[in-house]
Amino acid sequence: MQLNLDDTGGARELAFHRLKTAREDLDAAKLNFESGQYRTSNNRAYYAIFRSISACLALEFKAYKQHAQTIGNFNRDFVHTGIFPKEISRKISRAQEVRHASDYDDFYIVSAEDAKEQLETAEEVVDMVEKYLRSLK
Repeated sequence: MQLNLDDTGGARELAFHRLKTAREDLDAAKLNFESGQYRTSNNRAYYAIFRSISACLALEFKAYKQHAQTIGNFNRDFVHTGIFPKEISRKISRAQEVRHASDYDDFYIVSAEDAKEQLETAEEVVDMVEKYLRSLK
């Protein structure tokens, strides 16, 4: 049986809730970046990306416990199918690497350039997902 996007508690509602949370994370990343808190900016930018791709997966009634599973299934269902461009997959992987280093590597030096790249990727992904979600209405 094919599920409707509005079945089971509203997959569409969940997707837009996740997108709203992603926008909040993106706003926080921008504020952190502007105040020179690049590690925190990297973290919030990554989570804006993660929540955005989770919003897409909500439409398919999918959720995963591990970030790698979430990213892998997003790539399979939305990138490899042509919904989103292939280069976004590389950018998401890079964002995950930067966030991991920023959060866990004591000796990772966060440059303004890397943080800016992370922020730009987050903006691109959030905007792309929002456009996609709105096109489904």
